Amino acid sequence: MFYFIFVLFKIDIYPKEMIFASLIMSFISYVLRTVYELPQMDVIVQVLLMFCFIWLLFKIHVFYAAILTGMAYQAYMFIQGLYYFIMDSAGLFDVGLPYILSICTFVLQTLSAATAIGIGYFLSIKRKGFDFVPDKPSGKIAVKTWEKVLFALNIPSVIIVLLTMYFASNLSTLFFVVPLVNAIILYGYLYFAYKKDRAEDEHFSV
Repeated sequence: MFYFIFVLFKIDIYPKEMIFASLIMSFISYVLRTVYELPQMDVIVQVLLMFCFIWLLFKIHVFYAAILTGMAYQAYMFIQGLYYFIMDSAGLFDVGLPYILSICTFVLQTLSAATAIGIGYFLSIKRKGFDFVPDKPSGKIAVKTWEKVLFALNIPSVIIVLLTMYFASNLSTLFFVVPLVNAIILYGYLYFAYKKDRAEDEHFSV
């Protein structure tokens, strides 16, 4: 997620810091899910951790750190939700919840991560992305219409992320709604980010 969202917004890549942040997030996720059996709490903690790392470790302005976190999770949940829906429809998940450790879970994680990295690599070699996120962690920014809309999209973004596990465990027959809603919100992020870039005479080619 770090690599994908940083490439998308043309932010400098710091591999060591990304690996460090990812290891901490993975360890905390493992403890919350397997030791304390709190997968719902893990989702909330992971979102907060990613926001804090983008803001405090990678020095992105707090306002844009929130936007990047929401967009990164929405993109990744769309990818993972789509893979889960396909695998679950094929009967590969025998357990009720996808977060229980199994071979299929590892396959799901690997496919999702590889896809996100692959998309990020494609964007990097094609030099596509947005340019409006400042690289200064402090200072005042002019919050205009497009920034407000992008920030507001964090609300449905977090809600759908939290509801993903509920759909997977209790409404599996309706799980197709999750990647569909993810795609709609993700389109909103991309559309308004494009509008923001255009408003500043930048260009993002699809």
